[in-house]
Amino acid sequence: MMFKVGIENIDNHLELFKNKKVGLITNPTGVNRDLKSTIDILREKTDLVSLYAPEHGVRGDLQAGVRLDTYEDKETGCMVYSLYGKNKKPSYEMLKDIDVLCFDIQDVGARFYTFLYTMAYAMMAAKEFNKKFVVFDRPNPVGGIEVEGNILDLKYRSFVGYFPIVERYGLTIGEIAQLFNQAYDINCDLEVIKMSGYTRDKDYRELDFPWVLPSPNIPTIETTYAYLATCYFEGSNLSEGRGTTKPFQIIGAPWLKSKELIRKLNDLNLEGVQFRTVYFTPTFSKHEKHLCEGVELFIKDKKKFKPVKTGISMLYLVKEMHEEFEWIPPFKEGLNKFAESLMGDDFLTKRNLSLNDILKKIEKDSEIFLKMKGQYHIYE
Repeated sequence: MMFKVGIENIDNHLELFKNKKVGLITNPTGVNRDLKSTIDILREKTDLVSLYAPEHGVRGDLQAGVRLDTYEDKETGCMVYSLYGKNKKPSYEMLKDIDVLCFDIQDVGARFYTFLYTMAYAMMAAKEFNKKFVVFDRPNPVGGIEVEGNILDLKYRSFVGYFPIVERYGLTIGEIAQLFNQAYDINCDLEVIKMSGYTRDKDYRELDFPWVLPSPNIPTIETTYAYLATCYFEGSNLSEGRGTTKPFQIIGAPWLKSKELIRKLNDLNLEGVQFRTVYFTPTFSKHEKHLCEGVELFIKDKKKFKPVKTGISMLYLVKEMHEEFEWIPPFKEGLNKFAESLMGDDFLTKRNLSLNDILKKIEKDSEIFLKMKGQYHIYE
């Protein structure tokens, strides 16, 4: 059977949209295999009246963290309501003109990616204001089988981690919508329009489907694997490679001792990955226009590579080795450190557990989540 994403199966579900006004949460990844936008598909087949923008915008033209305001989309004339500004949860005013709220965005399979919580908040609003919620399903680019990470402690709940799940959860966006809806009592009127020709062991490249970057610093499928390892560095004073051609595949700082770090990483016998010293000068973000010494990740075997173990080990060793290392302070008084939000825990910031104890916790939590996630599987 030919592989199709959810939006390519819309013709089998047109009754959902008959005589209904439709809203859509999407970004440039919402396309079919011919790169036709879900916006255009829904305009042709339904009464599309409004759009809703996640982080980076409907057209993907904004960098990370840039807040959005409501505006009119030039191409469609639809109002675009921001879900990454003052309102992360759609208000009554945003939804009053629609009957069905749709979601079509390519996820990256990482707990700290904000699109997950844009979807979750929209599901909550759909429940509150009695709207149908439809997810057009897409594959998880880091796989549908492997699970890894610590379960988020709700003390560290934020927009980069809201529910008690692990970093690498091994579910499609439709499957995790089902998990959020059932396990965490959102209970909206949810419908997942399934993919066809998909099995959870498929690598994204086997699907012969175009990769559209979901955000400016996730340019390739390979980046999604590295992102799971190095996103934690966003909570530190190291560059995570923003402002370079290899975001998240390199980390560094002007003071980093890369050769010693690589030697210690190699002593850990981390599977599926190799490291090399790299020098780079970020054009923006941390250490802008300053020469950094760093480490580049080469993912040699995706099936053996454990990104969370790798990333936490890197962060632990960098912190241990360098007196210059610092955590980025909370963005506002009373908030947690950003690193704690990303990690969903304080095992490195406050408790200062040993690396061995942290990795044991990750292994234990991974097993717990693996046992519970199967009930939300749509695909074999």
